[in-house]
Amino acid sequence: MLVTIPCYNEALRLDSAQVEALLTDPRLSVLFVDDGSRDGTRDVLAALCERHPERASYLVLPQNRGKAEAVRTGLRTSLDRGADVVGYYDADFATPPQELSRLADELESARADVVMGSRVARLGADVARHPTRHYMGRLFATTASLVLEMPIYDTQCGAKLFRSTAALRHALEAPFSSRWAFDVELLGRLLAGGEGAPPLPPEKLLEVPLRAWHDVQGSKLGSTAMLRAGTDLLRLAARVKTRGRRGFFP
Repeated sequence: MLVTIPCYNEALRLDSAQVEALLTDPRLSVLFVDDGSRDGTRDVLAALCERHPERASYLVLPQNRGKAEAVRTGLRTSLDRGADVVGYYDADFATPPQELSRLADELESARADVVMGSRVARLGADVARHPTRHYMGRLFATTASLVLEMPIYDTQCGAKLFRSTAALRHALEAPFSSRWAFDVELLGRLLAGGEGAPPLPPEKLLEVPLRAWHDVQGSKLGSTAMLRAGTDLLRLAARVKTRGRRGFFP
């Protein structure tokens, strides 16, 4: 399993201990994508990968393209390297490493092609989100459910795993239209499929409620970015209304 971790100006925030914890799972390898950082992120990544040359590698994008393009580049590179399972995971480790391992367990035991972490605050779970982000997130997720036409609780959690399928390769061919709502676009493209790429039926997608998730200080998803994501989602909804599921593609 090769997991993409997009990084932008993470030199002071990337926790090497968390990376080490992630790599204790022998199934997981990581591909860092430096999205045109302007600090010392590249040096930090080089040092991390030097310690784990067989389990960690990194790519450098010459200029900042946004998280969506960093993730798309990482996933395509992972597939080109022959990974049977690929995924992406946020560099802030808001989702603890053991939770990604649990998602891997679910993918192996379930007949699913996509497994997604879901931040559900419930009894017995340690899920802590800032109230404003939580309620804005619920509004976003409800709208995303309507656009995708399936009951999904949390499209935006930054911990997802995908089996290598023709639908996934097709979904990643074209850049996403949104920097922040790309998760919805990706899921929509998987459900749409294309020529030579049968669509994934909704039952092949599985949400797994996380046992732990915490907001991390310094998140790049501020209120302005959340508003932009909402605007992008509405534009996407308009395209889908006009073109059907083909609206998830350019």
